[in-house]
Amino acid sequence: MAVTMYSTPWCGYCQRLKAQMGREGIEYVEVDIEQDPSAAAFVEGVNGGNQTVPTLLFADGSAETNPSIGQVKAKLEALSA
Repeated sequence: MAVTMYSTPWCGYCQRLKAQMGREGIEYVEVDIEQDPSAAAFVEGVNGGNQTVPTLLFADGSAETNPSIGQVKAKLEALSA
């Protein structure tokens, strides 16, 4: 199941979620919105014009902003059902 995490290197919430996802064995692709203008535009589009990270994009096209690891796991379980 593909998950894309939009983040910045200095974001503490991003670091925490990356560590939690790693412990849970959840694979993801990370995109630094400071290095990718189209990624920054996507994040702004799903967050009311704000560059709020972490923003996760799931295989079904839905996005979650600053989700808990429980929310990520529940979403992935729902998508695999």
